[in-house]
Amino acid sequence: MSKTSDQLRQRICALIPEYFQAEFAPRDFVPGETPVPVSGRVFDAEELEFLVNAALDFWLTTGRYADEFEREFSRFIGVRSASLVNSGSSANLLALSALTSQQLGERRLKPGDEVITVAAGFPTTLNPIIQCGLVPVFLDVEIPTYNVDVAQLDAALSSRTGAIMLAHTLGNPFDVEKVARFATRHGLWLIEDCCDAVGSTYNKRKTGTFGDIATASFYPAHHITMGEGGCVLTDTPNLKTIIESFRDWGRDCWCAPGKENTCGKRFDWHLGELPHGYDHKYIYSHVGYNLKATDLQAAVGVAQLKKLPAFIEARKRNFSYLKAGLKDLEQFLVLPEATSNSDPSWFGLPLLVREHAPFSRNALIAALNSRKIGTRQLFGGNLIRQPAYAGLNYRVVGDLQASDRVMNQAFWIGVYPGLTQSMLDYVLGTMNEIALKGVFSDAARK
Repeated sequence: MSKTSDQLRQRICALIPEYFQAEFAPRDFVPGETPVPVSGRVFDAEELEFLVNAALDFWLTTGRYADEFEREFSRFIGVRSASLVNSGSSANLLALSALTSQQLGERRLKPGDEVITVAAGFPTTLNPIIQCGLVPVFLDVEIPTYNVDVAQLDAALSSRTGAIMLAHTLGNPFDVEKVARFATRHGLWLIEDCCDAVGSTYNKRKTGTFGDIATASFYPAHHITMGEGGCVLTDTPNLKTIIESFRDWGRDCWCAPGKENTCGKRFDWHLGELPHGYDHKYIYSHVGYNLKATDLQAAVGVAQLKKLPAFIEARKRNFSYLKAGLKDLEQFLVLPEATSNSDPSWFGLPLLVREHAPFSRNALIAALNSRKIGTRQLFGGNLIRQPAYAGLNYRVVGDLQASDRVMNQAFWIGVYPGLTQSMLDYVLGTMNEIALKGVFSDAARK
C-alpha cells in the first residue's frame, strides 16, 4: 500500500463514527409505535470500519478477514478448525455432504442410509438429508425443552442408520451427552446444528464440541451477524479437508484463493483417469459447490466476534427477565425450561398456549402483533405436515404428538441484545394485560 493510499484510507475511516451516529444512532422507544422485533443486527461504528477496510482492499472473495475469523471462531468454540461459508444453510449442506465422501471408506453415508433427526425443527436441518439421497427418521421432542426425546433413540435405530443430525432448539442444548454416547455406541456420525446456539454450554462445555461436525449461522437474526454467513466446525483434520473440498467446487486441491502449489507437487499428481501431471488446481474429488463467503462478510464477523461474549450474556439476561415476568401466566402458558446440566445462550423464548387457556395461540399472536410486538412460530412446526415434504421417503418414530402441539400451540418472542429495558417491560406489561384481562377482539379469539 502506498503512503498516499494509506493516508486516504485513514481519512475515510476517520469519518465512519460520525456517519454511524448520523445514520444508525438509536431512536427513542415509543410503546405501541416502535416495533419490538424478535431479532436483529446489533452493531456500532467498528463493524462499518472493518467493512469499509475490506471494501478498500477490493479482495472480494475469501481473504485475510476470513482467515482471521476462522482462526478466532474455532478458538472461541474450542475446536481445531472452522470453515467459513456463505450461510448456515450451506453449512448444514456441507456438513452432511462431507459424510458421503468416498474418502471415508466404509463409514461413508450412501444413498438410502438413514439419518435421525426431529420433526419439530427448521427445514435446513432436514433438507441436506433429502438432498444427499438419505432417509430422515423423525423423532418427537419434549416440552418444555423442545429438544429431541432421547428415549426414542433406540426405536429409531435400524441396520441402515448412519448419522444423527440435530439442532439445539432456540439455543437450548439437546441432551448432547446421551446423544453422543448413543452415536459412539452404534458407530454413527453426529452433526450438531448450532445455528441458534453459539455460546450455549452443556456440562460447562460449549455446544459444537460434542459431535463429529458442527454448524453455525451468521444471519442477522443470530448471535453474531455477517448479513449472510455460516461456518462448519470439526476437530478432525480429514473431515476439514473434505468439507472444504465440497465448499470449493469439489476440487482436490487445498490451496487458499490466490495461492498455488501448497502441496509442492501441483503438476505431479495422478488421480482418477486423468493424465499424470494434470494441474492439481483442476482435479475434482467430489461433486461439490461454490459456497465460500466473501471477505466483506468476514470483516463484519471479525468485528462482531469481539462483542460475542457480551451478546451471549445479554441474551441470557433478557431471557431470565422475561421468564420471571411471565410467571403469573403459567396457568395459560407453558414456560420454557433449559435442558438439565445446560446453560443456554438463548436465541428466543418459546411459549406454548395450554389447551384450557381462554385464548388460542393465533389469538395471542394477533394481539401482540397489533401492539407491534414481534413473534415467530417455532420454525416449521411438525415438518412432516409441511407441503414441501409431502410424498417424500421418510420414517417416523411414534406419533409425534408433541411436535403437533408445537405446530398448533407454540411460538416464541425475542431476547436478542438489541432489546432495551423499556422494550422488555412493554412486552411483559402487554402480555400480562392481554392474557389476564382478555384484551382480544372477537375475531382474534378464534
